[in-house]
Amino acid sequence: MTSGKDPNRPSVLGGPTIILVQPQLGENIGACARAMLNCGLTELRLVKPRDGWPNEKAVAAASGADLVLDGAKLYDTTAEAVADLNVVFATTVRTRGMIQEFVTPRVAAGELRAHFDAGHKTGVLFGPERTGLVNDDLTLAEKLITVPLNPSFSSLNLAQAVLLIGYEWFQTGEIPPDRVLHTGQTRPATKAELLNFFEHLEGDLDRTGFFTTPEKRPSMVRTLRNALERMQMTEQEVRTFHGVIAALTGRRKGEA
Repeated sequence: MTSGKDPNRPSVLGGPTIILVQPQLGENIGACARAMLNCGLTELRLVKPRDGWPNEKAVAAASGADLVLDGAKLYDTTAEAVADLNVVFATTVRTRGMIQEFVTPRVAAGELRAHFDAGHKTGVLFGPERTGLVNDDLTLAEKLITVPLNPSFSSLNLAQAVLLIGYEWFQTGEIPPDRVLHTGQTRPATKAELLNFFEHLEGDLDRTGFFTTPEKRPSMVRTLRNALERMQMTEQEVRTFHGVIAALTGRRKGEA
């Protein structure tokens, strides 16, 4: 994927602290930092990383997410890492026979947002790559997050898990709409401009004998208009299509 760095665009920062418990590889920590910053998360805590800290391989894997790595804090135990937090969720793929509430990442993100907006300090625990969190770590969390994936192949690497939780968190904030029409130097066509274009098109289709059956003309016109409406044409595109019709018919718009 190409770089998405743009210093001219505002950053959306803030959210729950990400706590990685005994992460094994520096590369994985760096990939997690990158995933965090993708989603505006900046507070990273590390509990006894196997390969020590700081770690040069983490810097390389972070792909510029230095803001996260530079502020990372080191702890000896999970309990110390969450001591100042008000609300903690933990990720796991197994129930481990414990009586605790399990929620999906989407539900967890909504609840974390509510706590965050109320001024509570929140965090999400992630366990070691191979084993996940142990029961003693899970008991530090109010709720457990489990991801509903393919039951026969549900394993995620550490950065994937962080990105998934981070993405759901980001979706609970002020985000762009799901779909945006980028019009460049023009603008969306007005209904008046579209109707004028439809009349131009339909008039020339009448003159060239396209509508061979008068009783079918209304439904054919509706079919054409519906198809063209779905194009979400811009003012520039409408003018271009006027020119196309004129070129095909050999008539200038407005000529009798």
